[in-house]
Amino acid sequence: MTSDPVILAERLIACDSVTPATGAVFAELEAQLAPLGFAVHRFVAGEAPDGPVENLVAVRAGPAGSRHFAFAGHLDVVPAGEGWTSAPFAPERRGDLLYGRGAVDMKGAIAAMVSAVATIPAAAGTISFLITGDEEGSARFGTVEIIAHLRQTGQMPDLCLVGEPTSAQRLGDMAKIGRRGSLNLWFTAPGTQGHVAYPHLADNPIPRLIALLAELDAIELDQGSDWFQASNLEITDLEVGNRATNVIPAEARARASIRFNDLHSGADLVARVTDIAGRHRVAVRAVISGEAFLTMPGPFSALVGDAVEAETGITPELSTTGGTSDARFLRAVCPVIEFGLSNATMHKTDEAVAMADLVVLSRIYRRIALAALS
Repeated sequence: MTSDPVILAERLIACDSVTPATGAVFAELEAQLAPLGFAVHRFVAGEAPDGPVENLVAVRAGPAGSRHFAFAGHLDVVPAGEGWTSAPFAPERRGDLLYGRGAVDMKGAIAAMVSAVATIPAAAGTISFLITGDEEGSARFGTVEIIAHLRQTGQMPDLCLVGEPTSAQRLGDMAKIGRRGSLNLWFTAPGTQGHVAYPHLADNPIPRLIALLAELDAIELDQGSDWFQASNLEITDLEVGNRATNVIPAEARARASIRFNDLHSGADLVARVTDIAGRHRVAVRAVISGEAFLTMPGPFSALVGDAVEAETGITPELSTTGGTSDARFLRAVCPVIEFGLSNATMHKTDEAVAMADLVVLSRIYRRIALAALS
């Protein structure tokens, strides 16, 4: 069994695992973890359209009463798209880089985790892998189901590291200690269809919807907080679908998204938007994807920073920028921090990771795990 993170990453990348992922990619990870003494539990949750989703919980128990450190992440990837220089699920080494979908986000990081624990003795403490096949999609049946399993089995970790690609310019320059919350909104403005020459016999929903969107767009939610950038509301879609030039439509629809910091809760924002929409006679459907959270700087972030500095010579910036991740669920279990590879090519054509970074990341993860277990 090899502990070379590049080879381990190649084996994971070779498994087509477009979200939601099941099957071969989990079998490969199980084959990597089982020889290291991990008890691997794989289970499938959910039904179409957001499932089925496969999840994996692998635990290597340490001595009784020892600390429990968890690595977390996802094996599902976004669709490859067109225009790749090489086949996206046929990993290829070119120069210093390893190419393939998921090389950065985040099969490379999971390979580095496996490589890291290969040289950590079981006597150091309990280590687990919390890996889902549904992070890039709806996330309905992924990490939330893993957390339910942990609660049922009493296997709650003390600390958790998520291997998202957090580095910006070079490996080690940034770690995430929190994320903004995410709220998605669907608006439906009902009207009465009619002939444009007889507007008094119709009710055009478009002006009311536009007025609502203009009012929402003008709102300044805040100016940021101590650890977070300002919250923002973005209009993401406007649809009528009226092909006729002489018909007032019966309905108009729009969509918006809010990324919010720790000055707000999802419920409060939903109430505020719903109140405004009601004045414009527009219906709202809201989905809160996650609340804002923060792992305050302290011993955990310090040990992560120390491990990164020991291997790279730089101290990572502690940040809350970027989109959401499954850390938004895991933060309900224990303190959680995200740290991983450079995110320059994630989700892009010809996604690639520097092979040297995989080796260094493996050493960083080993240091973090050992420190967290001590």
